[in-house]
Amino acid sequence: MEEFSRIQRLPPYVFAVVGDLKMKLRRQNIDIVDFSMGNPDIPTPPHIVDKLVEAAQKPVNHRYSLSRGIPHLRDAVCERYKRLYDVDLDPNTEAIVTMGSKEGLAHLSLAMLSPGDVVLAPDPTYPIHKYAPIIAGADVRSVPIGPGRDFFEDLTAATKQAWPRPKLLFLCYPHNPTTEVTDLAFFEKVVEFAKENNIWVIHDLAYADLVFDGYKAPSFLQAKGAKDVGVEFYTMSKSYSMPGWRVGFCLGNPKLIHALSRIKSYLDYGIFQPIQIAATVGMRSGDEEVTKICDIYRQRRDWLIDGLNRIGWEVPAPKATMFVWARIPEEFRKMGSVEFSKLLLTEAQVAVSPGLGFGAYGDEYVRFALIENDHRTRQAVRNIRRDAMDKFKSAQKKSEITEDELHEGEDKMQKLTDKYVKEVDAMVAKKSKELAEV
Repeated sequence: MEEFSRIQRLPPYVFAVVGDLKMKLRRQNIDIVDFSMGNPDIPTPPHIVDKLVEAAQKPVNHRYSLSRGIPHLRDAVCERYKRLYDVDLDPNTEAIVTMGSKEGLAHLSLAMLSPGDVVLAPDPTYPIHKYAPIIAGADVRSVPIGPGRDFFEDLTAATKQAWPRPKLLFLCYPHNPTTEVTDLAFFEKVVEFAKENNIWVIHDLAYADLVFDGYKAPSFLQAKGAKDVGVEFYTMSKSYSMPGWRVGFCLGNPKLIHALSRIKSYLDYGIFQPIQIAATVGMRSGDEEVTKICDIYRQRRDWLIDGLNRIGWEVPAPKATMFVWARIPEEFRKMGSVEFSKLLLTEAQVAVSPGLGFGAYGDEYVRFALIENDHRTRQAVRNIRRDAMDKFKSAQKKSEITEDELHEGEDKMQKLTDKYVKEVDAMVAKKSKELAEV
């Protein structure tokens, strides 16, 4: 049978390696402290749930809704942008409701991009920022980000080296996974660059409200001229702890909003109307609940950061997001993030996301999602304490192979099924034994 070209273009799903091992251990009744997926566990505020129940009991709300979102919800998000950012938005031409940000990002990419178009995306980055353009048939060029790098220098180099000229730039601040933050001056420079190079900008503001220590995340749309060159996505998943509700927004440039609205009109009838009604109530009920949710993440951040630093794993405290981006301790860094994540699982029963899953420049890091409570977080730190690190070193020594061989093994582990993963493990064990006998 003929293969499906779009499926073939998708890269291997690195997270599946750790995910499969995690499930294997759980089937053995091994308790795993799971920081691997950014899936909020905090309950949605009760008044939002109550409104959903009330609206769902009315048959009139059981019919098809509007693919672009009900007017009151679009009004509410525009009011929020005016209140928090002093940004004026027309709810009819500059705002649309999406089924979470991922759906909107993917469908907007499909509307904007043609096969062969070039898209610029940070590396590392949230996978949909690369996968959405790939699914649309575009080619992605990476812009490295991280400590010691000049973003605009790297952006300029990537733009000059690309052919055809890039059509679109993805951004995400506060950043997932690195937790990097930025300021309004950065976005003003982005707008200037976009205008000079005729590039559209899509900014993902998923973590707008999860900010700590006095930091306040700016909106891309606050920058002068931002609506001329792009749009911003916002979601209620994290700020209001509504991940499964799938309520997001695309805001900004009328041409891009119209393109997204047009393609969505062919593909869906919008979100279940009671969900939109409840989301409207949530967004218009002030910031008290949002602040409470943010405080919970701040406390979890402090518990994890303090614990890791106490056991000798030095990790800086992020100013935003629901993640901790931890550089792998130096003595284990050459293993790469996939092997180190597997080691944390098998030796400490702690699940994290390997940085390689977010891009090649993330391979010296792992990402912790702050989705475990105080007790579970402290349990994880105890499991990773210094004597566990000694176990890691012992386990690493037993399977000592060359760095080239290790990376080759990682590539195979990403591409093969569970059956073949077992074969690779057996091969590595054999090689280790041969090296030990030399």
